Amino acid sequence: MTHSKIWLSSPHMGGTEQQFVKEAFDANWVAPLGPNVNGFETDLEEYLNEDIFVGALSSGTAGLHLGLIILGVQAGDEVICQSFTFSASANPILYQGATPIFVDSESKTWNMCPIALEDAIIDRISKGKKPKAIIAVHLYGMPFNAEAILEVANKYEIPVLEDSAEALGSSYKGQKCGTFGTIGVLSFNGNKIITTSGGGALVAKSKEIKDKAVFFATQSRDDAPHYQHSEIGYNYRMSNICAGIGRGQMQVLDKHVALRREMNQFYTDYFKNIEGVSVFSEPNSDYFSNHWLSAIVVHSEKLNGKTREDLRYALANENIESRPLWKPMHLQPIFEKYPYYGNKIAETLFENGLCLPSGSNTSTEEKERIIKVFNLFFKL
Repeated sequence: MTHSKIWLSSPHMGGTEQQFVKEAFDANWVAPLGPNVNGFETDLEEYLNEDIFVGALSSGTAGLHLGLIILGVQAGDEVICQSFTFSASANPILYQGATPIFVDSESKTWNMCPIALEDAIIDRISKGKKPKAIIAVHLYGMPFNAEAILEVANKYEIPVLEDSAEALGSSYKGQKCGTFGTIGVLSFNGNKIITTSGGGALVAKSKEIKDKAVFFATQSRDDAPHYQHSEIGYNYRMSNICAGIGRGQMQVLDKHVALRREMNQFYTDYFKNIEGVSVFSEPNSDYFSNHWLSAIVVHSEKLNGKTREDLRYALANENIESRPLWKPMHLQPIFEKYPYYGNKIAETLFENGLCLPSGSNTSTEEKERIIKVFNLFFKL
């Protein structure tokens, strides 16, 4: 008998999404504007609970691209980026013809190391190229050390573009992720904590920045009775249909966060007595992670040589999806020629780390199947 697939992170509907989508169809609001778009933006602004402004976009990548444009990044500029992340964090740097400068992680959060960040800034300035922006990422929902990162950024007067694509619902010292940077970015891709099928948002500290982002995202159409364009524009606005899904998802966001955190506790409880496996968790009470993805590090020297890959194959043989941690950007073929600052923390995590099924809709039966594989693998 072939078991159904247990996915790493599958969409989880809340029940009211179709109502908002139906309203959009009934009113024929299917374009990249409409009441659901406005309502979704308001829902996000109220949830983030800071003096911020949100523009709904077609993807998180679009938000990062527009963020770089608004921060004035142009061809020939340099942008510092966390190496240990998904490629969407770094790709928009190349869209602008700029140069990515990659920085290693710290071990406690797996996010940008403040020491390596300052080393990179000092060295780039010494070479006559002060970085134009810093892209810091909340990896797997774990907040980066915002206090330390912002202290370095402010010291050198470099704006932070906050990649919070994986961290909606996470917070650092009580402040929601997505609200720390000069500009923040969220993602609602199908595998995220909530989804709009595809989509994202830009989080701005001022209405002027939000309005500029929306202007660029709607093909930079000037205020004229005809189509007139004085600046390059993009087709980056979210549709009213997708925003309707988002409005329904916002009603279950806190529930989804709680369920993801329960999955992380499920793994923490299982592995607490297994020497050789460590579960990625908050370093202290300043950090609150949505645990979008739960991840472990496998220490093969303590497991008679069993590796991360051995565990991944054992899960795959039972139709259970798992995935190695992100391959650092400075090791990727498209980015390996660019400067890198730091040690080998990101590399070591990639070599030994594994993301486990983390969905808020993981059933009791599916958890039992996962445990069965673990028990056989670790011979319990």
